[in-house]
Amino acid sequence: MIVATGLQILDRDGLDALTMRRVAQELDTGPASLYVYVNNRDDLMAAMLDTALGHVTLPDKGAWQERLHALATATIEAMSRHEGLALVALGGIPTGLNALRILDRMLALLKEGGLDDTTAAWAIDLIYLHITAAAAEQSAYNAKQMTEADHLADVDRHYASLPADQYPMITRMREPLLSSGDRDRWGLRVLLNGILNTPAVARPKVGQ
Repeated sequence: MIVATGLQILDRDGLDALTMRRVAQELDTGPASLYVYVNNRDDLMAAMLDTALGHVTLPDKGAWQERLHALATATIEAMSRHEGLALVALGGIPTGLNALRILDRMLALLKEGGLDDTTAAWAIDLIYLHITAAAAEQSAYNAKQMTEADHLADVDRHYASLPADQYPMITRMREPLLSSGDRDRWGLRVLLNGILNTPAVARPKVGQ
């Protein structure tokens, strides 16, 4: 109930309105009673993030790379649906049950792709950073009630006003810099191609 109330406040009134006192008021109780269940606001937001990730469906059709793309896309969508939650994921290691469910499936897919244990484990860090950054960006658009196209149009107007003698490359490459397309999918494909061709080498433990 605490988590659900937090999500309602977040979606209705924004990130700044989400406080322990506000949640307690909505539940008609005192803030102290909430600390039996959550340690602080950060702990509450972590629980809210994991609840949001519970809506991610694990794909079961297609080649392993297609399933990984689908899982990444679904995770980005779930994280970005509520303002600020992607930043919670960006700042910590996944520990919630739903986050771990996604992490476990990603590891299984990477192993299915033939990666050794160390490379698969390190690859998760890069992929999760890509997912959380993409979700944070989308969440920012959602909070401003604007699309990526709206944002690109604003940036295009700004770039168009830049003096070419000071920013020669930006002004010359303005069109490709702001070109639209499935950048998230492209970015993940770039990561996977690099990961598949760059085995990780772990440092031996002390004493070994």
